[in-house]
Amino acid sequence: MKIYHRERYLTRLFADLAVISLCYYVTRAFFPIYAEQLLSVRNVALLGFLLSVWYFISKFIKLYDIFLMRSLAKELVMLFQALIILSGAVVAALFFESREPEYSKLFAMSFSCLLFIVMPVEKYLMRWYYASKMAERKSIPLMIIGAGEMGMQFYNNVVERGDMGYKLVGFLDDVKKPGLNGKYLGATDQLNHFLHKHDEVEDVIVALPGREVDKIKNIIRVSELHAKRVRVIPDYHAYAKSASFSFIGTMPLISPDPVLLDDPELRIFKRIFDLVITSITFIFIFSWLFPVIAVLIKLTSKGPVFFKQKRWGVHKVPIICYKFRTMMMDSRDVDEKGKYQQARKNDPRVTKIGKFLRKTSLDELPQFINVLKGSMSIVGPRPHPIPLNLESKDKINDYMRRNLVIPGITGWAQVNGYRGETRNNPAKMQARINHDIWYIENWSFWLDMQIILQTVINIFKGEKNAY
Repeated sequence: MKIYHRERYLTRLFADLAVISLCYYVTRAFFPIYAEQLLSVRNVALLGFLLSVWYFISKFIKLYDIFLMRSLAKELVMLFQALIILSGAVVAALFFESREPEYSKLFAMSFSCLLFIVMPVEKYLMRWYYASKMAERKSIPLMIIGAGEMGMQFYNNVVERGDMGYKLVGFLDDVKKPGLNGKYLGATDQLNHFLHKHDEVEDVIVALPGREVDKIKNIIRVSELHAKRVRVIPDYHAYAKSASFSFIGTMPLISPDPVLLDDPELRIFKRIFDLVITSITFIFIFSWLFPVIAVLIKLTSKGPVFFKQKRWGVHKVPIICYKFRTMMMDSRDVDEKGKYQQARKNDPRVTKIGKFLRKTSLDELPQFINVLKGSMSIVGPRPHPIPLNLESKDKINDYMRRNLVIPGITGWAQVNGYRGETRNNPAKMQARINHDIWYIENWSFWLDMQIILQTVINIFKGEKNAY
């Protein structure tokens, strides 16, 4: 079945790439300026760029996941998200590539409109085709060993839907399950008997707790004696909310609570996005804003313009974090007891201009230098000073998981109000860390865009917890 789903994924991907290519050349052919150069290097290069963009977009939004398990409406929403990004890529590419701006505008509009008409139709036909094919396909009979939480989840999410190509023969469980409408066959030690009785069974799904090692070994041995495929559902629910499965060499590994940005393709995309946005911002905003802020800092207090502080980056690698200096030069980071002093309301260490910079988060702008260097991202968990990390890591649940990804200038915790002082209030710090972990486990391009937009709004509104 895995090979079948892989083939289905590739078919859908290449179908979409073919539709995009067809719409591209049809649109190009309508414009006389392009019609005679359809196979020119410039035309082919632009199409290649757009197809590459589509591939990465579809990966990030999971457009080609098991699509029959989601509604057509949800798939169309995901499709429209991808098409909006692709349309933006067309405009951006033509801005740099085109020698005829007027034709470029018309082409971009026509091409995008054609895609928004043709691709939903293609998606509907693809769903209809695979749904029909799955209905005609011979379902694979299987037996589920274990009618507990895992077994029932597998049945409800995979078997009962009908679009995965399985049909249930019955459950075996050592606890009688009369509520299974005749699908409860008996105890697990009767597996040999029932495999004789139901020779049509092809797959045996083991959904037992991991502690039942001897029982699982016996089930595998008996199933193999009957030439049945055995699939064991990993029992990670006791120690993780989610997990991913992989191999190193021939050794299977379960990664509890996986980090989405462990995917190198996603990291590359996020890095490219960071570099593009940062470069544009430096050219059009920071080129004049930095000098203005620097002059104000120099006029209102003695000392350097920038404040540098060592913090933990990804995997606890120390980084130098840049900020505009907002405190007096003789300010101390730690008190007499060696405890880190977070900035607090009406903090006497903060300068007049520093109070404004902190309230509007403008003091964080030099961290875009960190983004260019690769030690930080635009969006991610905020890096904390090392003394605060050392104080919190043994007191706050999941604290160190935030260091599994590159830290950010802004983050999910910050835009939800979890910033500022947490002194003597572990619940505030725990809430901040919970938001960071949620971001790590649910990262998406769209979530990053939402956080950036909310951060810009907060800059103009002012942050009530920024001291």
